[in-house]
Amino acid sequence: MASTSEIKKGVVIRDPQGLWIVVEFQHVNPGKGSAFVRTRMKNIQTGKVLEITYKTSESVELVDVEHRRMQYLFHDATGYTFMDTATYDQVTMSDAEVGEQGKYLRDGIEVNVSTFEERPIALDLPRKMTFKVVEAAPAVAGNTASGGNLTKEIVLEGGFKAQAPLFIKEGENVIINTETGEYVERA
Repeated sequence: MASTSEIKKGVVIRDPQGLWIVVEFQHVNPGKGSAFVRTRMKNIQTGKVLEITYKTSESVELVDVEHRRMQYLFHDATGYTFMDTATYDQVTMSDAEVGEQGKYLRDGIEVNVSTFEERPIALDLPRKMTFKVVEAAPAVAGNTASGGNLTKEIVLEGGFKAQAPLFIKEGENVIINTETGEYVERA
C-alpha cells in the first residue's frame, strides 16, 4: 500500500473495480481542514472515467503495469494475437478484451499493449489511422454545391463504416480517429 502523496499522472491504482490509470491529479491543501488528492482516473479494461478524491490519511494500492510495443499478427477463434517486436514473444487477447478497437486492427500495425502480471489487459491504438475506402456512393449532382456539412456513409477496409464528406470516392485513403470512429481528413 502506498500513500496518496505518491499519486501522479500515469500511475496505475488497483481497487475492487479493477485497474485505473491516473489521467489527471491535483494535490489540494486547503487552509482549513485536511489535505486531499483529487484524481481523474480511467479504467484500463473498460475505458470508464471516474473522478475520485482521496484524503491524505488513506492509502492506495499502486501496481506496476508494463507498456510494450507490439505488432498485431492475426485474429482467430482464440482472439487477437500480438508479437513483442523486441523479444518476439506472442500474447493473445480475447475479443472481449479488445472490444470495439478490433475493427481498426490490420496485419502488421504496431500498437501499445499494457500487461499486468505477464497478462495483456489493455490495448492502445494510434489516435489516427489511415484506411482505404472500399465502398462509397457517388456524390449526387447538386448536393456538393449546397454547402453545409453534408456527409455520406463509406465502407472502409476491415468492413467498418464511417461518415465522410460527399467528395470522398472509392479507392481513396482517409484518416480516421480511432477514439471516436470519425473521419478526420484525406490521407
